[in-house]
Amino acid sequence: MTAPRTAVNRTVLAAAGFAMLTGGAWLATAQDSIADRLPAGWATGASGTVLLNRRSLAELRDHTWWVPTVTTASALATVLLAWWLLAQIRHRRPPRLPLAAAGGHLRTRALEEVLVESAVALDGISRCHARVHARRRRLCLSLHVWLAPDTTPDQVVQQLTALTREAGRAAAPYEIDTRLRMSHVTHRAHHVR
Repeated sequence: MTAPRTAVNRTVLAAAGFAMLTGGAWLATAQDSIADRLPAGWATGASGTVLLNRRSLAELRDHTWWVPTVTTASALATVLLAWWLLAQIRHRRPPRLPLAAAGGHLRTRALEEVLVESAVALDGISRCHARVHARRRRLCLSLHVWLAPDTTPDQVVQQLTALTREAGRAAAPYEIDTRLRMSHVTHRAHHVR
């Protein structure tokens, strides 16, 4: 997920959580009954009854503003939540990105495959997974490499840096932002039965 989308999601969730926490704390610590603090004209239920029973709901429907307001608010909330949900779905990557050379295109899947093959060919790397996301004039490259046993990260960092520089030159005019994650291949103990 991209950084702006993540920031918006976290902000919306934090604001909603803060609003619910504040409202719940206010309701929990209120000294007077809530009915005393409601604006004049708001329906309040008698003690031991529900706020909106059939009779009070019918009275609300008699007001000309009630049905259009509830319908509009519900439709607007549904449209906004559906739009937010659709915005969370990842967009398909463009299959070909135009390059600086006339008629030149770059397939992001091909770049991923070349990077994986080149990384696995380096000494000390046993496996690699590459992911390329295109953003305007930037390519976001995520590399996850698994180091062979007894290999330290400093032994392969310079080789991987050279590999990503070469990929950056090949992908011009795009700039490549690289995120590198390293893991070790674990030694599995043999089990005796």
